[in-house]
Parts: sequence; structure tokens; C-alpha cells
Amino acid sequence: MANTSFTAQMAAKLGLDESLIIPYGFDKAKVSLKALKPDHGKLILVSALTPTPAGEGKTTVSIGLAQGLQAIGKKVCLALREPSMGPVFGRKGGATGGGASSITPGESINLCFNGDFPAITSANNLLAAVIDNALFYKTTRLDQNKVTWKRVMDMNDRAMRTITIGLNKNGVCREDGFNITPASEIMACFCLAENLDDLRRRIDNIVIGFTADDEAVYAKELGVTDSLLAILKEAIQPNLVQSLEGVPAFVHGGPFANIAHGCNSVIATKMALSYGDYAVTEAGFAFDLGAEKFLDIKCRAAGLAPDAIVIVATIRALKMHGGVDKKCLETPDVEAVRRGVANLAAHIESAKNYKRPVTVAINLFAATDTEEEIAVVKELCAEMGVNCAVADVFGKGGEGAKELAQLVADSIQPSYPAFEHLYDLDMSVEERMSTIVKRIYGGDGVVLTKAAQKKLALMEKNGLTKLPVCMAKTQNSLSDNATLVGRPKGFKVTVRDFEIANGAGFLVALCGDIMRMPGLPKVPSACDIKVDADGHITGMKG
Repeated sequence: MANTSFTAQMAAKLGLDESLIIPYGFDKAKVSLKALKPDHGKLILVSALTPTPAGEGKTTVSIGLAQGLQAIGKKVCLALREPSMGPVFGRKGGATGGGASSITPGESINLCFNGDFPAITSANNLLAAVIDNALFYKTTRLDQNKVTWKRVMDMNDRAMRTITIGLNKNGVCREDGFNITPASEIMACFCLAENLDDLRRRIDNIVIGFTADDEAVYAKELGVTDSLLAILKEAIQPNLVQSLEGVPAFVHGGPFANIAHGCNSVIATKMALSYGDYAVTEAGFAFDLGAEKFLDIKCRAAGLAPDAIVIVATIRALKMHGGVDKKCLETPDVEAVRRGVANLAAHIESAKNYKRPVTVAINLFAATDTEEEIAVVKELCAEMGVNCAVADVFGKGGEGAKELAQLVADSIQPSYPAFEHLYDLDMSVEERMSTIVKRIYGGDGVVLTKAAQKKLALMEKNGLTKLPVCMAKTQNSLSDNATLVGRPKGFKVTVRDFEIANGAGFLVALCGDIMRMPGLPKVPSACDIKVDADGHITGMKG
């Protein structure tokens, strides 16, 4: 496929001037920000139940649903997150869907896609270098022991979590460390920015540390914001690819959902809404993490609101929530599903807080799922008053998602009352967090450690708390205890510390041991990847 054929194909599909599509090879492109126009499409948010090692397939269902909408005659676009190479070479693999519901070219999307993550990494590290240069020349108010800005790399490397820099008189000697690129505040700013000017404002407002008297120091004081923008000016243009069935897909940005807000860029979402009558997007991990942040952080910042919510479940994952070992998931077990649906019910209840129609998508594993097990999920959904459809998106693509697509499309109302967020920013930080814990996690509130109380007082002193709260907790449980699967009750969430993402526009509450720099497993996925003499890659997971 020649460059012009892909851009011409996408221009025709979207109804977009081809001159606004910038080719990046034969099968991918970027789209000029000039292409943004007032959005008119209906926004469909895809989330899931609490993840398990059995897999839920949220991205696969998002792609399959979009293909299903196309199959029933709807004009639809996807807006998805870019994969990080940390999971690609670590344990999880990529994020391009699976089987007949994938976006292409998968290998390019999973590896340094159009240079976006390298640009974000470089911008982050330029700021880090300038901070240490200012400390060396004593041209900053920063206390060298109160620098909060870290370097990043898009790779899992536990050895880099804590390092000492400036040895042998090569700068100011201090303890530092690396985060993974999706955990960078530059990534969060990038994904929440509406345009370059908005990105400039957000970078200016980044808190890079504190003075000896605990006054916040901002990135704008270093005078390099425009240099960071110079690095990011092409990356901020959203990427355009397509699904296997030709659905246009804007794939752009990718903050993690357990330590950040977990959504693709606002620009990509608005581009999808500009050119599709329906825009399908996803939020990271389960409803309690990604979807809550999508709705209370991203939608609040960008003036967005969903028109419908889809929650993905698999029979396999429900069995694990019902106490079945991963090795036994292929054995039919109706009672385990019956126990496990409590987790799904919790997420359905959470979604109902936002007063939008909810549909459950059962991501079918055709070889092992039984009608009796599926009937348990359908029975729960009927009792809770939500739609439910089986979706064979991995095996059949859009054809396998037509029932789901029709249910979702039919559930959307012509108009809705004004969208209400879960909490108001005039509430105290503790009240905001307790609201999330009680109404989304099903817990009894929050407990702040002494360290967290001290840090919150520092944030309040600097006027940094009138922001949405980003709860950074495990993705493996509704609680802050990763071992509590299913639907735990009677727990409180312990907040051990706070971090400020002032440029991005949220306050991060750290609950438990959240890794900003993951490690590799004993045998990483990198060991399975092979490249032949012609450059063809095999062994890469989704």
C-alpha cells in the first residue's frame, strides 16, 4: 500500500482533507491539529471488571465493538492509548487488541509508535537535566534534597528506581531515580492538553520540587518550556491507523491507570468525535481505576461526557474472582461464576453513579465458555437492569459484535441532563477520596498515615489541592490490598503519601506500594521475540 493510498483511504473514510493527514510510512500517519472541529459524535466508554491473570480483553472488545458498529452501518472511529515498551518486553505484551479485533500495523504501534514516547521521554529528561544544571550553578530556589522531578525511560528496569547522580564532581551529588515514561507528568500533561498553548500552560505549572522553606518551585522558573514544546510539537499530533476491518483509529498517548489517569489523549478523543458519529474509547484497567479517572479527571478537564458505558467481562475472569485457580479455568464451573459476578456487580453499580446507560459485554472464549455460565452473567444483568451481549470479537471481529453494537447504539439517548462528576472540588481532599472509596470501591473511607497528613499540609500551604484526586492503588482489587479479589467489604483505603501533578491538573494519592518503574519478570517477553533476515518480527504479544 503506497503512502497516498493509505492517506486517501482514510481521508475518504473520515471525510477529511487529505492535506491534513501526514504520512508516516505506508500504513500509518499523523493528523494535523488543524483538522479538529466541533465534535458531534456519541462517546462510548469501554471499561472492565477487576483484572485477573485470566485476561479480560478490554482493548480487543473496544476494537470489536467499533467494528460491530461499522457492520450495522454506523460511522465510527476509535480513540485508544499507545502501548508502552515496558509491558511489551515485560509480561503483559502490547495493546493492539487480538485476533480479528486488532489495530494495524501492530508491531509499529507497539514499538516507539511514530516517535511519541521517545519525544515525551526526551522532554521529561531535558527538564531533569536543566534542573540539575541549575542546582550546579546555584541559579534556582530549589532545595537539592527536595527535588521531586525524576528522569524516565520507556522500559522496565528495577535497577534504575533509585540511583545516585553527580558523583566525581559531575554535578550536585544527590539521590535520584527513574520512572517509566507512562508515569511521567509530561505524559499526563500531553494527554490532557487541548493544543500546544494548553500544553505550554501545563508544563509551566509543573511543580519540580520545593525550597528549603517548603515553597513550591515551578517548571516555568527554568525558562525551557518552549524547548520542551519544540520536542513535542510533532508528537502532539494524533496518530491515525486502522483496525483490521478498516475502522479509523486515533492512537495517542498512554499514561498508566494505577499511577496516573490512564486515558488516551483528549486530542485523539475529540478527533474521533469530530469524524465519527460514534467514538469508541477505553480507560485503563477496571472501572474503579481507569473509568473513574476518565470521568472525574479527563471529562472534567476537557468538557467531555460519555453517552454510553460498556463493561467488559470474561467467564474466565469471573471464575478467578469466584476462587478458581488459573490452571482450572477451562473446566466448567457455574457456581464459581455465580460467586465471581459479585465483582462485576460492583462495577455496574459504580457505573450507574454517572447516570448513563450501561451495557455488559461478555468477551467470548468460544472453546471453553458454556451456555450455563453465560446465563449466570445474563441473569445478573437482568436483575440490575442493564443490557448484556455475548461478543465473539476475537474470533469473528465486527460480525461477532453486531448484537453488542446494536444494544449500545440503541441505549444512547438523544440528549442527557448535564453530566455530574462524582465529587465537587470544593469538598476537602479527604471527603473527595472518601467519596471515591465509598461509591466506587465499596469501602468504608480512607485513612491517612502521618506522612500523608504532613505531605497534604504541604500541598495545602502551596494552594495545590483544589484539583481532582487521582487514586494510585493496585489494579488487582477493588480495595488497596491486591490479594482481596471478588468484592471485598468492610475495608478502608490507606493513603501513605501524596504527589502533586499540578501541570496535569490532579493530586495523586498513593495507596500501597505503587511502582512507577516496574521490573521485568524472571523470563521476560523480550526473550520470545525474534526478527528474521527480512526484518519480520514474530513472538510479540498483542
